[in-house]
Amino acid sequence: MDSVTLDDLDRQLLHALQLDGRAPFSRIASVLGVADRTLARRYARLREVGAVRVLGVATTGWTGDAHWFVRLRCLPDRAMAIARALARRSDTSWVTLLSGGSEVVFLLRGPERLLLDQLGRWPGLASVEAQRMLRAFMDEENCWRGRISALTPDQVARLRPDYPARPSELPYSALDGRLLSALAHDGRAAFPALARSVGWSESVVRRRLAELRRARALQFSIETDVRLFGYGVECMLWLQVAPGRLTEVGRTLSGDVEVAFVAAVTGSANLMAFVVCRDADVLYEYLADRVGAMAGLQSMEALPISGYSKRIGPPTAGPAV
Repeated sequence: MDSVTLDDLDRQLLHALQLDGRAPFSRIASVLGVADRTLARRYARLREVGAVRVLGVATTGWTGDAHWFVRLRCLPDRAMAIARALARRSDTSWVTLLSGGSEVVFLLRGPERLLLDQLGRWPGLASVEAQRMLRAFMDEENCWRGRISALTPDQVARLRPDYPARPSELPYSALDGRLLSALAHDGRAAFPALARSVGWSESVVRRRLAELRRARALQFSIETDVRLFGYGVECMLWLQVAPGRLTEVGRTLSGDVEVAFVAAVTGSANLMAFVVCRDADVLYEYLADRVGAMAGLQSMEALPISGYSKRIGPPTAGPAV
């Protein structure tokens, strides 16, 4: 990963894929004014070294599953083993190790009791705290600005999928779970490969995927390492915000280039955010001068992130991202 560097074309490609994770390279190439084979080679190289993955994930709430941020305090010699075990589960993402080596935070999708009852029997755990995610202030279109600043407004307009502004109702079926599982490993998997994975015909897969996208039930995200964009420090924030200011603060933070994700959650710390900065000095200035000065902020806990056992999708056998 240390030997990977992104040039302007790489950044444009990643921005385009964030807009439409399944856009054909030919379509992206026509907008960027390059050969589609050039883009295919660029993507293949970045994916081979673990620098980028395109992953398809269900939109929050469509499957009926709740999303929980779970914070574990554990013995330092058990934190890594616990994080790796959590990363192997299909119902977890963002399995994060915090600096100090005694805390793990992860996102759980589904009934929290099913996992929390199991966690209570794991050795080395001192405490478990779960907070339900109530509203995410960022999605695949309004995501981390550090990754979506390479294209012009005209290029963005030409590449953004033309889907209805409002999501439509679409029932979730158990069969959709197979498709979501396949897309969680590779959001750009070819239709024949998806058909083999889920046991459907290729025509059925094409039709269902189109239905999911039009209904905004499925979104595609780019999994990358922020260090590729020059951001060397990551931090998790737990903020206590006056209830009347919660939406305002969440929306404001979602527009900051330092914020990779922000959501309202239950609990006394009712807003959590992933923050990325160039270095520790920039982090200090952002926390003290920007976040600390926001109207309605009552308390702030900043926890440096030392690493990830898992980001959005399943762990890979290749280099960690």
